[in-house]
Amino acid sequence: MERVRAGMPPLIICVACNGGIQGKEASEFIPESADEIAESVQAAYEAGAVMVHIHARDPKNLTQAARETGTWREVLRKVRQHCPEIIINATTGASPAMSMEERASSLAAGPELASLNLAPDMSKFKLKERRAPLLFPRPALEIDECTPYTYSQIHQFAAEMKQRGIKPELEVYHPGCAWVVDYLIENNLLEKPYWIQTVMGYQTGSFPTVDNVLQLLKEFPAESLWLCSAIGAFQLPLTTLATLMGGHVRVGLEDNVYFARGRKAVSNAELVQRSVRIAHELNRPVATPAQAREMLGLRSQPSQYEVAKREVPEYQRT
Repeated sequence: MERVRAGMPPLIICVACNGGIQGKEASEFIPESADEIAESVQAAYEAGAVMVHIHARDPKNLTQAARETGTWREVLRKVRQHCPEIIINATTGASPAMSMEERASSLAAGPELASLNLAPDMSKFKLKERRAPLLFPRPALEIDECTPYTYSQIHQFAAEMKQRGIKPELEVYHPGCAWVVDYLIENNLLEKPYWIQTVMGYQTGSFPTVDNVLQLLKEFPAESLWLCSAIGAFQLPLTTLATLMGGHVRVGLEDNVYFARGRKAVSNAELVQRSVRIAHELNRPVATPAQAREMLGLRSQPSQYEVAKREVPEYQRT
């Protein structure tokens, strides 16, 4: 009863600002370059996001995911300059046709969290033609690939994250991923609280239904925090569900380029603003960076904080 009286925890809002596959050919508002990413993240941060999930792009070809730690460092440095307190979450999922070593290139760049896929990634989809005057034009593409994650590969990612003091964000696509969560715990590769994301509506993952979300939550170990993401039109209803249930939410242009049927979102900030508004309508507070860090068990001082603090003035959130 005391837990009921205490109410729900503050809502952690993560902005997935871009992706490793589609770019401006899908929406002109998807940030690609390091400067665009930093500016888009700053607007989302000022709107209420306390965490950013980032896909760095190769500056020599912005249609490709970054494969080198140096590129990652530049992107993360600029994000930290613009947003001194935000929690930086880097992908290791990257994009199809990358080696595991290339996927791990983000870890040496200094993120505080990093995504950790817990299942093979099979997908089939089309990418729109990228036309000039966009940089690096290319024809339409048909993708039909599988990234075959194995226990040993996932173990290696988790071990490197632990060695570097990076908290894994566990990407759960279907109930079978619970086996891998248990494996990582049994091998002492995770620290409590466990940060687990349900990825709903991704190909070969669970269908994006309320029943399936509830079933996935039943498989979570004790002392877990839940982050909900969903693809396309499913983003709004399922992140609203998570807000109602005491979970946390991920929104942004990586997962969904539309604000409403027939109308594209004009920024990551617009999608964050809606999540903030929904939370307030439900009388749920939105987490500050300090509150999110405490809930997640992260260091109170952000990564690369001293460098950022010297280079730009610290601003206050409103």
